[in-house]
Amino acid sequence: MSARIKQLVAAPGGRRTKWLVLAAWILLLVALGPLAGKLGDVEDTGPNAFLPRSAESAELNTALEKFRGDPDDEIMPAVAVYSVPDGAMTAAGRDEAAADVRAFAPYVAEGERVTPPVPSDDGGALMTVVPLTDEEDLGDTVDAVRDVAAEGAPPGVDVRVGGPAASLADSVAVFDSLDATLMLATLAVVTVLLLLTYRSPLLWLFPVLAVGFAAVLTQAGTYLLAEHASLPVDPQAAGILMVLVFGVGTDYALLLIARYREELHRHEDRHEAMQLALRRCFPAILASAATIAVGLSCLYFADISSSRSLGLVGAVGAVCAFLALVTVLPALLVIVGRWVFWPFVPRHGTPAHGHRTVWARIGAAVARRPRWSWLMSLGVTALLAFGVVGMDFGLKQSELFQDKPESVVAQERISAHYPSGASDPADIVTNAAAKDAVRAAVAKVDGVAGVADGETTRDLAALRVTLDDAPDSDAAKDTVDALRAAVGAVEGADALVGGTTAESLDTQRAAGRDLRVVVPIVLLVVFLVLIGLLRALVAPLVLLATAVLSNVAALGASYLLFDRVFDFAAVDWSIPLMGFVFLTALGIDYNIFLVTRVREEVARHGHAQGVVTGLTSTGGVITSAGIVLAATFSVFAGLPLVTMAQLGVLVGVGVLLDTFLVRTVMVPALALDLGRWTWWPGALFRQETRRAAAPGGAEAALPEADRVRA
Repeated sequence: MSARIKQLVAAPGGRRTKWLVLAAWILLLVALGPLAGKLGDVEDTGPNAFLPRSAESAELNTALEKFRGDPDDEIMPAVAVYSVPDGAMTAAGRDEAAADVRAFAPYVAEGERVTPPVPSDDGGALMTVVPLTDEEDLGDTVDAVRDVAAEGAPPGVDVRVGGPAASLADSVAVFDSLDATLMLATLAVVTVLLLLTYRSPLLWLFPVLAVGFAAVLTQAGTYLLAEHASLPVDPQAAGILMVLVFGVGTDYALLLIARYREELHRHEDRHEAMQLALRRCFPAILASAATIAVGLSCLYFADISSSRSLGLVGAVGAVCAFLALVTVLPALLVIVGRWVFWPFVPRHGTPAHGHRTVWARIGAAVARRPRWSWLMSLGVTALLAFGVVGMDFGLKQSELFQDKPESVVAQERISAHYPSGASDPADIVTNAAAKDAVRAAVAKVDGVAGVADGETTRDLAALRVTLDDAPDSDAAKDTVDALRAAVGAVEGADALVGGTTAESLDTQRAAGRDLRVVVPIVLLVVFLVLIGLLRALVAPLVLLATAVLSNVAALGASYLLFDRVFDFAAVDWSIPLMGFVFLTALGIDYNIFLVTRVREEVARHGHAQGVVTGLTSTGGVITSAGIVLAATFSVFAGLPLVTMAQLGVLVGVGVLLDTFLVRTVMVPALALDLGRWTWWPGALFRQETRRAAAPGGAEAALPEADRVRA
């Protein structure tokens, strides 16, 4: 790093610039604050927001827009189902269902009508389809339909409103409360952990303030990129974004404050202490931010739109957290002075650690038996990794929520009395001239309960296909495959098959494709970043190998929790890829923090002592950072969406595994066992080779105080 860059990095801690930096950030917040509040305006909640870009079901959704003048006026049916638990439908139930047909009329989309109640073959249920318009107030409309249906329900008759419109409304309702819930929970978790870490009534406030600056910048920047650069943003990505910023930003704050505290013991001038702390922390923080941003950006190559959105939005958050934490936090800390650490104020000339820490004892224990240490940690992670054997994938619609919303209960009622696909038919769009041939081909497919005509234009025709099986079942997916093969054989039809079942099938297959494509790209990118940071080949390979093993172990351990503790039915198809990318990008951070400090200490004291000193110096701060990040993501575990709960648990388990086992034992032990070859073929390897060639070897070439104590 050139002297000019070092000078710029240290600027926030300088005497003249600290107030300018703070003033600049305040002006930035005033200017960008209103934009941050508009992020929800650009969130994509359309039918293709969570689908693969290349999916046939996504093509069909686009084709359906041609049937209406306004693309936003998509017709979405709500389905009211009246059922009797045992026996036949009562006369009062039939009268109520007929009366509700008239009462639903004010909410029906223009040009559509409510279908008369359709009795089930077993006589125990009635079903009414209410076509609604997919507008911004869809949730209010569904609530009104539910109020009408429930208002006069006679005793003994269970009335539920489900269908695609109700399912979408229930999902949107979850996301509407998601941001506020996540923000409050994350803020509370971070505040408590910082108080426990610093045991200071004031110091915790400054990392939170700095992360707050980063959050505003992130939201405003994401809004501007979505508005003017077509950055994809969906509600799930927007919710996870703030947790990521809080977790990563707090990690950077912990690292910087720990180094600043060390320098305050060595330097009387707090400005000089901050400048040195920044210079020495900056490479690790920069490498961490680069790893997270570039690693998450690799999700651009994913086919599933929600994965791309989460990756690109997360990269923006990592960059904004980095910018805030290396500028405004140093300025704030230097402005307030040493007293902010009260009651444990670091005094100039006193030792940074007044006694031998637990990390010094751990380092000495690992140094005594490095090979045994990394073999033991390898065995533990391998044992946890066996948890992936026999893992069940694929959540059904009824399994996506921890607490069943009404739309899921309605689907269960429909499946009990009707062909399971009756409430959510498959859609087919074909050339109008081939409509009859396509209809005939569809009718011959096993698993099809019925075919109905849909809308027609001069060029296109739509068909609605009721399946025998539930929309999210494997049997229904097999029927969709058969439908696609059948209509694909109709010459000149150019038919597309979509709908909920097709969307689930397309997402499942795209998840496998994304895992095979994105994972190698992420590993390559992270490997290149590590080579640039460490200027070696062996150390990056070791870090990458341990990260992969740790990721598999985290997935195995998480699955045991999903199955035995949370009682989730299966693992969502998106979780392996999302978990791998997040854990590789976030988990590698702690190894970066460790190894950059180790590299610094090795250059001073030699390899063995440098590894132990690096572990001792970073042990407390990295452990605190890991606990904070794991705790922030664990907030997801209490959310109603199973997919987000699974992602939060997986990231939390993986980060803790990295923090307490991989970074604490496995990586230092491997480095000690490999010796100077850890740094091959860089300059540090050559330096350690010269030390080893010195009379008495590398250890004898060092002062007694710098040798590893057994």
